[in-house]
Amino acid sequence: MADTYTRRSALQHFGLTAAAARGDSAGADLLIGESAHRTIVNIRGDGGDAFKSAVKSVTGVDLPVTPNTTARAGDFRILWLGPTEWWVVSTNAEPAKLVDDLRQAFNGQHAAVIDVSESRTVITISGPSARDVLARGCSLDLHPRVFQPGQCAQTGLTKANILLDQIDTNPTFDIYVLKSFSDYLWQWFWLVGRDFKFAVRAH
Repeated sequence: MADTYTRRSALQHFGLTAAAARGDSAGADLLIGESAHRTIVNIRGDGGDAFKSAVKSVTGVDLPVTPNTTARAGDFRILWLGPTEWWVVSTNAEPAKLVDDLRQAFNGQHAAVIDVSESRTVITISGPSARDVLARGCSLDLHPRVFQPGQCAQTGLTKANILLDQIDTNPTFDIYVLKSFSDYLWQWFWLVGRDFKFAVRAH
């Protein structure tokens, strides 16, 4: 009889659940964690009215067309990657169904829909020291006057290519990274975090 497949997060082998249980998150100025199994669907199209309407019919989100911005409605969040490219992300949507729904909505249009969920994981960091930590490996100006909630950017963090998305004013950042770089990036955060009062956050 074949073994049952158990889905594992990219960083599960670091024992994050146990680390979160041991940590004192109440007194931490930096919280780090993994948001595993995020649904990420790449969509490409001209961004015109028909394309926007199709996206909204499936997600309820008004497509962000201003560079490096995001938009959300309910569980769906859409991140601008380029003039003709976006990510539709969700914590609950089933990837195959979302892909199918979007492809049907785009019927007759020159558009592409690709599920890229399994290629990346999401490392989250939050707290008063989050910007200071990111500044040690990222060249972007992340001052709150410049980079705010609702903004995202493709950039480099230490030696990894990432997509950085600011979620709120805490501040909280979602860091989308290729799974092949996730171990390296997690260990970098663990090393840099020693200079701060940090704890692992459970998801």
